[in-house]
Amino acid sequence: MNGEVFAAGHAEGGNDLPLLLSAPKAEKVRGGYRFTGRKSFGSLSPVWSYLGIHGMDTSDPAAPKIVHAFMPRNTQGYRIENTWDTVDMRATQSDDTVLEGAVVPDRYIGRVVPAGGAGIDLFVLGIFAWALLGFGNVYYGLAQRALDLTLANVKEKKSLGLTRSMAYHPEVQHSIAEMVIEMESIGPHLDRVAQEWPDGVDHGPNWAIKLIAAKYWAVEGSWRVVDTAMDLSGGFGIFKRSGMERLWRDARLGRFHPANSALAHELIAKTALQLPEEGARWG
Repeated sequence: MNGEVFAAGHAEGGNDLPLLLSAPKAEKVRGGYRFTGRKSFGSLSPVWSYLGIHGMDTSDPAAPKIVHAFMPRNTQGYRIENTWDTVDMRATQSDDTVLEGAVVPDRYIGRVVPAGGAGIDLFVLGIFAWALLGFGNVYYGLAQRALDLTLANVKEKKSLGLTRSMAYHPEVQHSIAEMVIEMESIGPHLDRVAQEWPDGVDHGPNWAIKLIAAKYWAVEGSWRVVDTAMDLSGGFGIFKRSGMERLWRDARLGRFHPANSALAHELIAKTALQLPEEGARWG
């Protein structure tokens, strides 16, 4: 698989439980599975070699299953729609993939697991670990860049009301301290969870808490850092040449990546409370 590009085709409209449920259908056929439906946010759409997808097999309505597959690019029965016209993350070219009966051979089927939380095995958990820690680190790095720019900029920024640079303004110093404190909590959190995963630390079902909380804290904290950086940049921060407006747009999108705030709080609380999985999520 050297040189191959793997992409994730797991986002679906109307499904806020990625990987655990699926709107597209997976139908067992001779030699593989046929997939029908639409996938969104397919990053690297122009270049991927294999697209990770999943679909719901409801051949047994009493025991629906999620079928995970890696669809080769030369597969027949799908098309890519150029839908990527967004406020930011433009370089990812995360277009929609429309599955129109695409048949994926058995050798590219990664797992067939029960739908819902019962289907979280090491394969599924591994996808979450790769994705969530990756998301967290991307936005942590983005926030670090915003902090670096801010530290340099305030030392050069002048005011008619000050004899020295804005770095000596007490409220600027307060905001800088808030940014640094935020960053000091994000980095070690990500490092700890990222190291414990390959080390095989046994957190049992609480691995879900560890992974979701690390991503959530990273993107939420990074957004606060970048938003503060934009405040400190002043009006000139909105100009593209400042570099800050792109970081600001990018940082906001981190909160859309799964698990978003609503899902993160739901899954973390239900795991901590050890609530049994039921057909209805609430009530």
